[in-house]
Amino acid sequence: MQAILKNIKGDRTIWVVVFFLYIVSILAVYSSTGTLAYRFRAGNTEYYLIKHAIVTAFGLGLVYLSHKVRYPYYSRISQLALFIAIPLLLFTLIRGTAIHEAQRWITLPIVNLSFQSSDFAKLALIMYLARLITRKQDVIKDLHQGFIPMTLPVLIICALILPANFSTAAMLFVTCMVLMFIGRVRFRYILGLAGAGIFALAVFILVISALPQSGRIETWNNRISSFTNKEASDNYQAEQAKIAIASGGVVGKLPGNSTQRNFLPQAYSDFIYAIIIEEYGLAGGFIVLLFYLILLYRGIRIAHKSPGTFGALLAAGLSFSLVFQAILNMAVAVNLLPVTGQPLPLVSMGGTSLWFTSLAIGIILSVSRSIEKEEIINGEAITSARTAQDNN
Repeated sequence: MQAILKNIKGDRTIWVVVFFLYIVSILAVYSSTGTLAYRFRAGNTEYYLIKHAIVTAFGLGLVYLSHKVRYPYYSRISQLALFIAIPLLLFTLIRGTAIHEAQRWITLPIVNLSFQSSDFAKLALIMYLARLITRKQDVIKDLHQGFIPMTLPVLIICALILPANFSTAAMLFVTCMVLMFIGRVRFRYILGLAGAGIFALAVFILVISALPQSGRIETWNNRISSFTNKEASDNYQAEQAKIAIASGGVVGKLPGNSTQRNFLPQAYSDFIYAIIIEEYGLAGGFIVLLFYLILLYRGIRIAHKSPGTFGALLAAGLSFSLVFQAILNMAVAVNLLPVTGQPLPLVSMGGTSLWFTSLAIGIILSVSRSIEKEEIINGEAITSARTAQDNN
């Protein structure tokens, strides 16, 4: 145990947050998968517990392995990752696996493992944009040499994600604009990019809506209509989530006593936060929210202390992306936003989604680990200098 703790480096607070959210994930997933167990596993409720525990353990291993890699290497890795992400997204649009009426997945042959190519592309783009902003710091204020080259990969990746997954494309687009703002890109250029993105989305919706089959546009329209019209008959998910939250009260029904897990669709994924509040109360829901805010604060602190621009942008971009996704998920669960289909990072049941999130956490810790190492070296140098002065 001591040997393991000795090899764990980086921000200790983030490690605590990760362990806490993993524990919450295992408890919440076990509690919310009872209906799944009786529907598909003849009542074997331990099946999903063991499966999710294995997925979580592997995710923790990915955090450890990725945090041991020196963060400058991710600059090179991002180039290869982005090069792979584009054909993966194209393949998903053409031959992707459709689950829950959304063609977002790629199924790997032989192992039969499905993953969302957008999860991989999101991580690749954030790393690549951090690299690009870092390399263009000398011309960052220039429109043609600085701004336009860094917008091209953003527009390409977001455009490829958009047809099947609007919420992920929008979230990634906002994250990239935040990264540009942190990277000292002119604010008027960022506003122009936001306007161009909104205009492109409007044109895309008009074109798709004019076609005989409107695809995901119809789904988006139904979700927005259900959200704005509280009396709509297809507002079932939001109503069940509100019942779960209201019945939880302040202290909750205690673990395993949820009743809405039997009625709420995606209780183990998109609406797991509602189940957490039902079982652990508003106090439990607030603590989960607080831990995500702590993660954001520590990520910003790492970015502030990072001696290099790439490390700062990497920590800030990945931290913001994870917490932004968490806030969106929780806002949907409490009916502040329409249904988006975004899982709660590190908590919702899922395999590859949790693994990509774990990789992002590990990269943030890698930046933190390099800061710790530099502080130790500087501290030893100062101590040696003082010792030399005392001897003289």
